[in-house]
Amino acid sequence: MARPPRNFNSGRFSHHTHRHNHFIRAREVFVIGADGKPAGTMATADALALAKRDGLDLVEISPNANPPVCRITDYGKFRYEQAKKEKDSKKHGGATKVKEMQFHVNIDPHDYGIKMRRAEGFMWKGMKVKFSLYLRGRENLHKDLAVILMNKVRTDLLHIGVADQDPKLVGKSISMMLAPLPLQKRSRRFTTDDYIDEVEDDDVKEGTESEGQEGENPETDSGTKAQA
Repeated sequence: MARPPRNFNSGRFSHHTHRHNHFIRAREVFVIGADGKPAGTMATADALALAKRDGLDLVEISPNANPPVCRITDYGKFRYEQAKKEKDSKKHGGATKVKEMQFHVNIDPHDYGIKMRRAEGFMWKGMKVKFSLYLRGRENLHKDLAVILMNKVRTDLLHIGVADQDPKLVGKSISMMLAPLPLQKRSRRFTTDDYIDEVEDDDVKEGTESEGQEGENPETDSGTKAQA
């Protein structure tokens, strides 16, 4: 039985949903095809035509990216999967998994980008991320740079997480915990839904934090630690 054509102009947009089809405001988007492969940057009108040709929808999955990232997919199925993820996230709300990421004040841009992608990936899954920055030798003379770097991390991840308090300097280290935003408010900037953690957990500690213990140091398993 033939599938009825999709109405690309009908329906109402809600802030609880992803923009799709003609609700997408950007004139140009980066497209991920129905096969999951990148189709490149193109005019939104051309992307809509591709989706329509396949009998699918154009869904904006990373509105804060430049240009925004859209996927060609079945919007009904997409919403079902998002709702299922949110339900699963609430089901495990009693104990929140915590990832601790370690780095230094002189981190290079490439490594910083990797850490932003990993942190975004963790928080997209509902995990908290604790950032720990350690000062070595003469770096202790420039603690202000460490605070600036931590504030940059917080700003770069505002689209997906919020800090429970300002970066805290204790001795030769400074730390900050970011908790993920509610699922419907999260967006992607550094990754897409197809993102797979690109390196082993060599700079990450993993633990859990029970409700009512936010802001405390998570119990971590040093056996999961390594180098990124």
